[in-house]
Amino acid sequence: MCKAWLARVCAALLVAVGVLAQAQTAPSATPAPAPIGAAQFFTEVEGIREYRLPNGLRVLLAPDASKPTTTVNIVYRVGSRHENYGETGMAHLLEHLVFKGTATRGNIMQELNRRGMRFNGTTSYDRTNYFETFSASEDNLRWALEMEADRMVNSRIAQSDLQTEFSVVRNEMEMGENNASRVLWQRMAAAAFDWHNYGKSTIGARSDVENVRIENLQAFYRQYYQPDNAVLVLAGSFDRDAALNLVESSLGQIPRPARKLLPAYTQDPVQDGAREVRVNRVGDTPLLGVLYHTAPASHPDATAVAALAEILGDTPNGRLHKALVEGGQAVSVGPWNFALDQTGYIIFMAELAQEQPAAAARQTLRTQLENLAQQPITAAELERAKTAMLADIESTLNSPQSLALRLTDSIAQGDWRLFFLHRDRVQALQLEDVQRVAQNYFTDSNATWGEFIPTQQPQRAAMPAPVDLDAVLRNYQGQAAIEEGEAFDASPVNIENRTRRLTLPGGMQLALLSKKNRGATVVGQLRLHMGDEASLMGQSTASDLAADLLMRGAGKYSRAELSALLERLNTQMSVSGNGQELLLQFVTRRKHVAQVLELVRDVLRQPRFAPEEFARAVQESVTALEAGRKDPNAMARQALAQALAVYPPGDVRASQTVDQALAELRSTTLEDVRRFHARFYGADHAEFALVGDFDAQAVPAQIDTLLGDWMSPARYARLPSLLRPEKPGSTLLQAPDKANAFYLAALPLALRDDMPDFVPLILADAVLGGGSKSRLSERLRQQDGISYGAGSSLSVDSWEPVAMWRLYALYAPDKLPVLRRSVEEELARLLAQGITADELADAKKSMLEQRKLNRSQDSALASALLHQMATGRTMDFSAALDAAIGAAKLDDVNAALRRHLRPQQLLHVYAGDFAKFGMPGLAP
Repeated sequence: MCKAWLARVCAALLVAVGVLAQAQTAPSATPAPAPIGAAQFFTEVEGIREYRLPNGLRVLLAPDASKPTTTVNIVYRVGSRHENYGETGMAHLLEHLVFKGTATRGNIMQELNRRGMRFNGTTSYDRTNYFETFSASEDNLRWALEMEADRMVNSRIAQSDLQTEFSVVRNEMEMGENNASRVLWQRMAAAAFDWHNYGKSTIGARSDVENVRIENLQAFYRQYYQPDNAVLVLAGSFDRDAALNLVESSLGQIPRPARKLLPAYTQDPVQDGAREVRVNRVGDTPLLGVLYHTAPASHPDATAVAALAEILGDTPNGRLHKALVEGGQAVSVGPWNFALDQTGYIIFMAELAQEQPAAAARQTLRTQLENLAQQPITAAELERAKTAMLADIESTLNSPQSLALRLTDSIAQGDWRLFFLHRDRVQALQLEDVQRVAQNYFTDSNATWGEFIPTQQPQRAAMPAPVDLDAVLRNYQGQAAIEEGEAFDASPVNIENRTRRLTLPGGMQLALLSKKNRGATVVGQLRLHMGDEASLMGQSTASDLAADLLMRGAGKYSRAELSALLERLNTQMSVSGNGQELLLQFVTRRKHVAQVLELVRDVLRQPRFAPEEFARAVQESVTALEAGRKDPNAMARQALAQALAVYPPGDVRASQTVDQALAELRSTTLEDVRRFHARFYGADHAEFALVGDFDAQAVPAQIDTLLGDWMSPARYARLPSLLRPEKPGSTLLQAPDKANAFYLAALPLALRDDMPDFVPLILADAVLGGGSKSRLSERLRQQDGISYGAGSSLSVDSWEPVAMWRLYALYAPDKLPVLRRSVEEELARLLAQGITADELADAKKSMLEQRKLNRSQDSALASALLHQMATGRTMDFSAALDAAIGAAKLDDVNAALRRHLRPQQLLHVYAGDFAKFGMPGLAP
């Protein structure tokens, strides 16, 4: 209900300028007058009868002889929510253009005026309607029905009419842009909806309307202006049988279209936090509004929302009027309640005087709307609202024309009978219903706030005109071409022959592969090893923080200065580390290698360890750990690590709970970090790989000068990896309010990468879950359609026979039963049938190509050289592995698979929001 200053706004909420047309001859669809079926009675409610025609048209007859007028109202279930990208405003444009006439009928507006009929057309989110009211006579009714039948399928949707009519639509747009409340409404709706077209104005984007293709308009018209998408309402004075005969002989002769209308499926997720928009424009009146998403009009909650609009927003009896207007904080206030087909929303908007602060009005508005639990709705308030609502309904029922038009929105909401059901729901409305609905929808997380701020000289960003690329690029030649690299042979033999391996006097090992790269790029990777089991006990967090702080300031450079210098040198550098190792990586250019190596020295040997950066590093780590508490992926990984733990507390290899990690973070001091660096860092147990375009003669000497004398005071002994125990079972972890769930399973194996079963098992893993064609991916993604990503991985050590076979999948929480069944069935099938010869051939080809590709990537090649130095291997090991992969036999692969893969020994972890689907626990 709209009162005072809101009356003009509410009238404008339906875009209702039915004065547009088009003019390109559409193919005539009216057949010869051969009967194609009579209307069939469907239902009757309170004197209104519904008939259905074979072509899909629904006909409502509401006769009333008390007034000598008849209203014809045809409603098409198409509105702005049906528009596609780049086509906003199309439904409204068509509303205008169908008044322009057909191939056999002139300008329909002029004809309507000549016959003295009152008429219009309106467009909203869910529907478009056309109506005319005229003196009751069979001649007028026949003409109106024949006209509606003609323009339903034969309207001239023509470019010439579009061009002449656009100025009218543009004027309508400008009217809306001049209306502050309407501008604010549109901005709030746009902010409130992420995907649904309810967030877009029915009038459309100016650019879309100005550039719409006539072919698109014609296609839109042919798609939706058909009898099976329309409801005809006849109300007023007419003979029922005669009127029905006229409907059959006009609209009933249109064939049922062959096309099928698909249901709309776009839905916004539940809003998960308050949103806010501000509009700065020239104006005199400040406005403040809040929007809440509500239920679809067909839902019982919508009736309670309508009652709340009256209870809260009425003038002068509503709570908001009393609190804001009578309280001196606003000039006026009122509700805009949008009862729509797919979801609804309600806006409460207040008009302020210049001297009334928006902050105070906002606080009062929020208190009145969102604190209803403390200030419940009273029985007297509900009774007053029901009385007003029922009086409005009764008034509509007493006017045939009002009823015919009022049914428009009920039809758009799903069915005309909703009008009567809504009345019944109003009569039955209880206090607890209204209170529950208010507390559910009027919440901060469901709110979108808007403020219109009058600004005398608003500042606007200057946006450029479209770029004429043909003109810009016509004579463009570019700069000098980048220096090309050599055609590099990435075979293991060539890589080994090209790699220079040496050990510096201080103990650091170097692997230098000099080659010409495009752009003269160079990749460097340096790994430091430090400490032993006893000396590193209790040093896990200090080790992590020391590595984290290295790039936050070193030598004469602050963090910002170091970052700026790397940018000037076109160099990327990063450091990571934990426990016993630290890895520094960089990518640079040949001309900067010497300076970058000096920076490597500064970062590693002269970190600043600034107190403010230490505090930031701790806070970032705390935040990341806290975020992982409710992240399904992190929860599953931590749960699995804890379940398979083998290292004692304090060991740098031990896994920690979030609380344990947080406690160590908060107890570790900057002095602890400094001591760790001074005690453990050094280059005497280190490997440095350099791949790319560098001076192979100068680099070793520079590295020796910069790092060769840097010795760690602490003894180094590599920490051996221990085999994890098998702990079969299932664990379910609840992750509330997470749309996706994560599955992780693990099986420890006694396997090393030089053992006979290594190659057969990595090939078997490739078939099981190593790619998009793997068994798990095919089943969970392609067949079941429940997972974006699913697969398996086999991690194997090069020193000790310790390995881990993991399975994983992302999926929706409600698909947990499907996931469990599918994984179980695929594992059983794999063991029972084994992999096929074709699968093995594909796995071999894919794996060998991937290994070849990795050797052609400098970063991957540097990593391989680092690993070889640490394990005492060369590229000969890589060549032998390639040969073993190529020679692997099907029987050997299946035999190894059956020896090691034991599904009954898997530990399964499921993390997600399962509780809301009735899965609070999980049997092992």
